[in-house]
Amino acid sequence: MSTTVDTADQSTARPIGALGSMIRRHGWTLGLVGILLVLLVVTRLIQPTYGAAGVQGLAVSVLPLAFAAVAQAIAVIARGIDLSVGSMMALTSVISAALMEERSEGFAVLVVIGVLLLGCVLGAVNGSLIVLTRVPDIVVTLAMLFVWAGCALLVLGTPGGGSAEWLRTLTGGSIVSAWIPRAALLLLVIVAAIWIPIRRSRLGLSLYAIGSDPLAAYRSGVSVTRTKIVAYTLTGLFSAFAGLTLTATTGIGTPVPGPYTLLSVAAVVLGGVSLAGGRGGVFGPIVAVVILSLLRTDMTFLNVNTNLATVAQGLILVGVVMVGSLLQLRKREP
Repeated sequence: MSTTVDTADQSTARPIGALGSMIRRHGWTLGLVGILLVLLVVTRLIQPTYGAAGVQGLAVSVLPLAFAAVAQAIAVIARGIDLSVGSMMALTSVISAALMEERSEGFAVLVVIGVLLLGCVLGAVNGSLIVLTRVPDIVVTLAMLFVWAGCALLVLGTPGGGSAEWLRTLTGGSIVSAWIPRAALLLLVIVAAIWIPIRRSRLGLSLYAIGSDPLAAYRSGVSVTRTKIVAYTLTGLFSAFAGLTLTATTGIGTPVPGPYTLLSVAAVVLGGVSLAGGRGGVFGPIVAVVILSLLRTDMTFLNVNTNLATVAQGLILVGVVMVGSLLQLRKREP
């Protein structure tokens, strides 16, 4: 009888233990989701007319930056950083816009595929230079920032070009319900389809291993150089997605990189990815992007000076870094 009771208790304890483990593992991201929900309620209180249309507009506006944050997160997880994310976005944006202008919808599909492949090549070039020269990631990607930005200006000296109708439709409006933006669904499907299989594969383990301790990873049989190049290739791929969505949401190609690189780093920090590498994920930075954008929207509704909004974002990031550092110190204490 007691054996039967013990077995039942163990069966009940396993799901509870698994749930507790999941909450601990994704606690930071869940906390960010909670903050986002509170912000949405506050936004509705500030602006009672803010509804489904506002949520759709928010999803469209954050789409390019969300992809840029995912790109940056992968580089940071692998103990790197990519300061050329904004420039790669600009280059892929202008190339796609220049090629799609006044062309058929079918040809635009080939353009999208080609631009995504180009993004992989750009990222692989960054990663290969880092590995071959052994120069710090921040220096190499800073140099490549100017290279890719210059190439973007060679393609289009001023904003121009066009976007395929199906691409604009894919990123606008809603699906099933007015409260489910098509842009948000597109983002989650693409990120989940690429990142989740990678995260659960040997490659994903290698990315986190070289981020945590490259020497230990090498001694465990992980090819540090190859994994590093793959990490930057993935960064280039998501930067290309960001560039394509920038073209789709604006309808033109933008040769000027804009603040996307710095904002992507800010989203990575707020999203719980350790700048030391080896810890974090890609969904936390996505939520962080929405929070930062919604904060600015709320301050606009309150008629707060936009410069103060930037200061507020900076103070939030400083606070997040301090909290993260304190948590790490507490974990190290015996």
